[in-house]
Amino acid sequence: MNEHFHLDGFLPYRLHRAAEAIGRGFAEEYKAIYGLTRPEWRALAALGQRGRLTATEIGQHADMHKTQVSRAVTRLAARGWLTRHENPRDRRVEFLELTAAGQSAFGRLTQIALRYQARLVDRLGATGAKALDQYLAVIETPPAPSPAP
Repeated sequence: MNEHFHLDGFLPYRLHRAAEAIGRGFAEEYKAIYGLTRPEWRALAALGQRGRLTATEIGQHADMHKTQVSRAVTRLAARGWLTRHENPRDRRVEFLELTAAGQSAFGRLTQIALRYQARLVDRLGATGAKALDQYLAVIETPPAPSPAP
């Protein structure tokens, strides 16, 4: 056992646990109302925020594997929340966009998201929320690779 390494204090591990806890908490809210999975929410949010996208673009934007995107897109289409448009230049690619019903659902879900975020900010306080935002901006830019030993 390595006495110098403590997993519970390892920053990447702590950030992952925090992100999972926050994500699960938010997911409980939209799942209870709409029955959405996390990948479905993320795909819906990507399309709601960005407009017309391909499945690949949703995966890149939402950091999801292509199978997660495919399943989420299929379920959102079955709900009538998105449409698929064939790309005339490349039939292997579809353009996806929200229907009016999908846009309406996205609008309602963003209100849930904003209320959830407000509760998190309240827990942190204004100063803590601002500091966290600044620290996340730094952390979201990966550090340069370490020089070879």
